[in-house]
Amino acid sequence: MDTVPADPSRALPPPSPVSFTEALKFWFKLGCISFGGPAGQIAIMHRELVEQKRWISEKRFLHALNYCMLLPGPEAQQLATYIGWLLHRTWGGVAAGALFVLPSLLLLIGLSWVYVVFGSVPWVAGLLYGVKPAVAALVVQAVHRIGSKVLKKPATAPALWAVAATSFIAIFVFSAPFPAIVLGAAVVGWLGARYAPGQFTGGAGHGAAKATYGPALIDDTTPTPAHARFSKTRLLQVLAVGTLLWLLPFAALAAWFGWHSTLATMGWFFTKAALLTFGGAYAVLPYLYQGGVDQFGWLSAAQMIDGLALGETTPGPLIMVVAFVGFVGGWNKEVLGPDALFLGAALAATVVTWFTFLPSFIFILAGGPLVESTHGKLQFTAPLTAITAAVVGVIANLALFFIAHIAIKTGASGPFLSQIDWAALLLALVAGVALIRFKTGVISVIVLCALAGWGLKTAGWA
Repeated sequence: MDTVPADPSRALPPPSPVSFTEALKFWFKLGCISFGGPAGQIAIMHRELVEQKRWISEKRFLHALNYCMLLPGPEAQQLATYIGWLLHRTWGGVAAGALFVLPSLLLLIGLSWVYVVFGSVPWVAGLLYGVKPAVAALVVQAVHRIGSKVLKKPATAPALWAVAATSFIAIFVFSAPFPAIVLGAAVVGWLGARYAPGQFTGGAGHGAAKATYGPALIDDTTPTPAHARFSKTRLLQVLAVGTLLWLLPFAALAAWFGWHSTLATMGWFFTKAALLTFGGAYAVLPYLYQGGVDQFGWLSAAQMIDGLALGETTPGPLIMVVAFVGFVGGWNKEVLGPDALFLGAALAATVVTWFTFLPSFIFILAGGPLVESTHGKLQFTAPLTAITAAVVGVIANLALFFIAHIAIKTGASGPFLSQIDWAALLLALVAGVALIRFKTGVISVIVLCALAGWGLKTAGWA
């Protein structure tokens, strides 16, 4: 008689309780090694927390991830905050989320300073020349990646394709503000859930757990900790503290520098940006471009492209590109005067990081127990699916802009064909094929394109 072999993972002893100090060390390590965008960061957390340390089970990990994916903001940082909160209450969540961001902020402040001081040095300019086509290819890849997830075949779900096309036309032809596009898409999704639900069941989220790695500290059957259960009193307390943490710094900036000062404007602008990042960091790039480049003139279009490349090559969430925008904007606007350019720029980078990430902490600490109960219900997911479809059209517009920006030589004149930068377009094409067809890593593509750009500039071919 055959016997079914026992699952060896279930023979493992349960892990010991995790001290707050041990957790702090891990969250700091995670902040330093979290390359690869949200997919790579979530994979690192899964390997470390589910498979190796067994601090949380596969099922509970995916449950937390699905909740974070419903929220605006960087889902990997929110997931770290969520798990830290489950393990060690409020301060555990705050520490996990903050340490996920802090190494990236410090690194980007340093790299941004190098960029503004040495960016015009010939060999640095050559590297940046190669980076720009890589960034254009990255944005095209984002269109493909997000679109392939949310847009079904046109014959199956024409409504989502119509939302994507309408959003592209709205921003490309009519320069519609990004918040208006998001709001319009949400209304369409809400109506769609009522009248055409089959059109708005786009696949956001992650499936059921299929693997087991042994008993976990927070296992499938572990009761929800008392601090993670819904309480109106606690909800109001968290919202009150969160509001104060937003209001007091903003009021201080407005009082000290003026209501219409660069720093106060950044605080308000990036608060709105934090609430619009459905679909990942690429979703908010058009909004950052509209505000940072067109509306406020904090930086140029070329600097925006370079900042995105720096954000891609540093650990932490990609939305940390806001630190570059803040640094360069603070430097260009001399927020603390011409004699304190670095201090002013570093302050601006810190301000925008604070106002960008504060809502994510509030969403997790206040909304976790409440919103989990709504996950998977169509009336909540359909508006988000429509918003993601709209984001595809908006990012497509951004990709078109970036390609047009690199396609024309700087300061070129004469016949149109002589103005085209064929070398940059070829680099963008090669980078796009590498990213989309061969799944080459982002950092590898950026580094190789930068070296190619330096070689082309040195040889006088670009």
